[in-house]
Amino acid sequence: MSTGDPEGAERVPGAMPTRSALTLVPTPIGNLDDITIRATHVLAVVDGVIAEDTRVTGRLLQHLGLRCPLIPFHTHNEHRMVDQLLGRMRGGERFALVSDAGTPGISDPGFLLIRAAVQAGLTVECLPGATAFVPALVNSALPCDRFVFEGFLPVKKGRRTRLAALRTEDRTMVFYESPHRLRRTLSDLCQTFGGDHPASVSREISKLHEETLRDTLAGLVAHFEHHEPRGEFVLVVGGVS
Repeated sequence: MSTGDPEGAERVPGAMPTRSALTLVPTPIGNLDDITIRATHVLAVVDGVIAEDTRVTGRLLQHLGLRCPLIPFHTHNEHRMVDQLLGRMRGGERFALVSDAGTPGISDPGFLLIRAAVQAGLTVECLPGATAFVPALVNSALPCDRFVFEGFLPVKKGRRTRLAALRTEDRTMVFYESPHRLRRTLSDLCQTFGGDHPASVSREISKLHEETLRDTLAGLVAHFEHHEPRGEFVLVVGGVS
C-alpha cells in the first residue's frame, strides 16, 4: 500500500495524504498564484501527477517548489493509458489528475479516466478551483442564474445541427473557442441569433492582457475584423427571450 508520499517529493507543511485513488486538481488558467492551498497539499503527497502536457505542469510544480513524478495523459495515449493507471490505483497508488489549465474533464482528455475510475469502483474526488467559463460568464453582465455550457462547437460535422438546436435556447450560452476559429464562430452565431443579439468575449482571463468585450454579435464581428484574435477565448451569448 502506498503512503501517498513519493520519494523525493517536497512536502508542504500540514499536508495530509489524500484518501482518494484519483483527485481532480484544478490548476490556474493564467496567474499561477490562483492555485489553492488544498490543491498544493494534494500535489505534494500523491504518488504521481497525471498531466495533459508534462511541460506545462512541470512549470507549475516548479513554481510551487514541488517535485513529483509526471505521467503524460493526452489525446494520443489516453486509451492505452487508462487500464495501466487503473491497475496502479487498485494497487494502492494515489494520483492527481490535472489539465494544462482549469478543471480536469472540461473540454480535455481527463473525462475518459474519470469515468473509468468511477466505473471501477475507485474513489474519485474533485477539488473546487479555477475554470475559465465561470469568470467569463459572471463578467459578461448577461443573466447567469440559468446558463448552458456548450464548450467547443463542432468544427465540421454537426456544426450546423448544433447551432440550429440552440436557435431557441432561452438560457445564457457559453462557448470556448481558439483564436484561429473565433471570427468564423462569431459570424456563425451572428447568423444564428441575429446581429443585434447581446454577447461578450473574454480572453486571457487572469493574465496580464485580460480583456472582456461586451457588445452585440454584429459589433463583436466588426471588432475582430480589425483586431487579430490572440489568446484563448470564452464567448458568452444571451439566451433568446
